[in-house]
Amino acid sequence: MSDDALRALAAKAGFEEHWVDAAGEPRTVSPATLRAALTALGFPCDSTRAIAESEAALEALKHEMPPLVTAWAGETFMAGGQSPMAPDTPGYYRVEIGGAERMLAVAPPRCFEIADLTENNLAGLGVHLYGLRGGHTSGFGDFAALADFAREAAKRGVDAVAVSPTHALFTADSSHFSPYSPSSRLFRNPLYADLSLAGGEVAQDDGADRLIDWRRAAAEKFAALRRAYEAFISAGRTDEFRDFCAQGGERLRRHATFETLHAHFRAQQLWTWRTWPKPYRDAGSSAVAEFARAHRNEVDYHLFLQFLAATSAAAAQARAREAGMRIGLIADIATGIDPNGSDAWGAPDDVLMGLTVGAPPDLFNSRGQGWGLTALSPRSLRSNGFAAFTAMLRANMAHAGGVRIDHAMSLMRLWVIPEGAEPTEGAYLRYPMADLLRLVSLESHRHRAIVIGEDLGTVPEGFRRHLALRGIAGMQVLWFEREYGTFIPPARWRKDAVAMTTTHDLPTIAGWWRGRDIEWRSALRTKPGNGDAESERRARDEDRRLLWAALADAGCVEGDPPPPDRPEPAVDGALAFVGGTRSHLAVAAIEDVLALSEQPNLPGTIDEHPNWRRRLPPGDPFAAPGAQYRLERFVRARQVR
Repeated sequence: MSDDALRALAAKAGFEEHWVDAAGEPRTVSPATLRAALTALGFPCDSTRAIAESEAALEALKHEMPPLVTAWAGETFMAGGQSPMAPDTPGYYRVEIGGAERMLAVAPPRCFEIADLTENNLAGLGVHLYGLRGGHTSGFGDFAALADFAREAAKRGVDAVAVSPTHALFTADSSHFSPYSPSSRLFRNPLYADLSLAGGEVAQDDGADRLIDWRRAAAEKFAALRRAYEAFISAGRTDEFRDFCAQGGERLRRHATFETLHAHFRAQQLWTWRTWPKPYRDAGSSAVAEFARAHRNEVDYHLFLQFLAATSAAAAQARAREAGMRIGLIADIATGIDPNGSDAWGAPDDVLMGLTVGAPPDLFNSRGQGWGLTALSPRSLRSNGFAAFTAMLRANMAHAGGVRIDHAMSLMRLWVIPEGAEPTEGAYLRYPMADLLRLVSLESHRHRAIVIGEDLGTVPEGFRRHLALRGIAGMQVLWFEREYGTFIPPARWRKDAVAMTTTHDLPTIAGWWRGRDIEWRSALRTKPGNGDAESERRARDEDRRLLWAALADAGCVEGDPPPPDRPEPAVDGALAFVGGTRSHLAVAAIEDVLALSEQPNLPGTIDEHPNWRRRLPPGDPFAAPGAQYRLERFVRARQVR
């Protein structure tokens, strides 16, 4: 068996043998990685005969007519040996292609955009829903708190609230609380449900705790949700609920069944579905169907949880729009899913079982990144008519005015890693980008939802041009907008990207000015970006000088820069600076409006840093010292063009 034959098979399957790292150095994927990745993708390659058979299978797939074909409106496209013209009106059409009926998805040339709503530049705030106070849940924020926050933000000229993912996690495992490692991207985390919408008991906030105790708080919320379910069913208020279940169909039913099975087998110390008794690993088995019948009330309980979570999300978006927001909520779509979760169990053929996703080595992560997630399979996307992808888009656009696609490069390619391998032992796998962009554009218009693509990190050549051409806004973050070391002035930021003060993985403005991120990495002995901690501190001193100079040149600050332990003037100026960019939408993290020093997540850590546990300080965030002034400057800068 020759390596040349292996490489040829890998190329046909969509793997990129050669790639360029963040330093511009060419790299080559090892044969061992290609062999493991191909095998996981369903193409055996351990012998010359196996490679030949896999090549034949790939060739057959290439000539199969998929159940769904995509096209741009008015485009002449090739399908089944024909060159038909797509309708001028976007939508889904049943057509005959190659003697068989197929679905044709006709997309508008660009996504729904802010320009379709207004000519003005808009201001947004970024929040982590769990960190909000108020609402109807003790210990963490919920959709009721989000609705109140959006209403108050709207009064102050804010038109969008970007929210961290609210995807479903694992109801039986409250230790699993990262919003970017979901069990399912099709359904929601019921912990965020607003109990008042089901007539349930509402709780008051429990005081000044800055960190969430997820085990305790989740147990209390689920106990309240259980009582609300029993009262809801007893009251006979089931018509709307049954309609919701009917619309959710088989995917919803399987998710509720998974949650019931997961709790059942977890009690037996069988931690993942891949260790369950074999008949229960198949979502379509008779054993699973019998289990669901025998545990009908429990399955219905989990259906109710999804009904209430969806109703709560819809109510929060309605409150935001009623308050005058032009966009309202912007939902966040995580890059992938936990391979031990609901989506993977319910439809394992849809995902890359045996492969996880991450990022290759770069200037800040010499060992690369392994996220422990899996993702949709490009092979299955095509063969299944992109059903899982469109279902994910619809679920997240349903009750929002926009979506942010985390690691948007996944529309083009993903760094995949064989399970058990190091992140350095991965390879890029190509995705059908043209089809995915068309479906994003079509669903964006159907839901009147703007689309933001997170395009940070190692970005393929020309990728941002593709996004801009199709009306998907990229992201520009203050810390990265530099040229020859100096910070780029607001007038030179891109209009077609969202301007941001920071992200959940980066320091807040106050934390950056103080060097809090350097302190954390030094204490945890994780490698700083510029070498040892002392070198990092010296580099930060120079960066403070450069940032202050940029803020002064833009008219956002005056005088000398403040010392590291007094970051407020730098925070004030940075908010005005980002607010003054050309971008159609600028988003300020609520942590920056409040001049907080701690960031929500420290990449490369799990329990060493309190990731995804921080709450906002008690009280009204808009009445906090300095917050009103900073927000006013940020919003006013948006209006001065």
